[in-house]
Amino acid sequence: MTMKKRLKMKQLFLGIAMCLMALLSYASDNRYIEGQDYIHINGIPETQHPVVREFFSYNCPHCYRQDATFETMSHLLGKDIMFVRTPVGAGRDAWILSQKAYYLAQKFKVTRQVHGVIFKRIHTQEGGFKNEMDVVNFFVKQGLEVNEVKAALASADADLAISNYDLQTQLSGIRGVPSLLVNGQYLVNSTSQTPEQLSQLVQYLSRLTVKKDK
Repeated sequence: MTMKKRLKMKQLFLGIAMCLMALLSYASDNRYIEGQDYIHINGIPETQHPVVREFFSYNCPHCYRQDATFETMSHLLGKDIMFVRTPVGAGRDAWILSQKAYYLAQKFKVTRQVHGVIFKRIHTQEGGFKNEMDVVNFFVKQGLEVNEVKAALASADADLAISNYDLQTQLSGIRGVPSLLVNGQYLVNSTSQTPEQLSQLVQYLSRLTVKKDK
């Protein structure tokens, strides 16, 4: 084979390799399909990007079962993507009491301490909160002062927080809980995946949002 033919063969192989790399890159960037893996919604305002928001209720059995998955997912995401929660009331008295419990946990900065405990109380021990005194007594058992808890529940901040939870839920367009919303724009179609799968999808959607915002 002449030198000229060898050069042409190398150029041909190089061209084929570049085409294959382009196809692989395209497949990687398009492995998730809108309408199948996620839904683009009109959006809710988020003060920080990137962020993935879980809509949940302590009273929801599926949320209870999925909680460990989402915790692992959040660790896999690390500090690059913030993980936050919105408790859903859905007009149900018991669920609204759980919203108030989440507000108190955030207010007194004991969410990490009580989050799993609330789930276990409702699903494996005493059942859901029946009234506000149930909520108060729960937090007193966690070491808070009864008067502080009562004052926090009766405050305008508590009413505002519940209204904000409800507004976020309404704007998100979720059909049930648990649900994951990325950057206030992309709703994950199925949360019944491994933490690794959810982490990869959330990372993809967070980058997709950044690209569309440019």
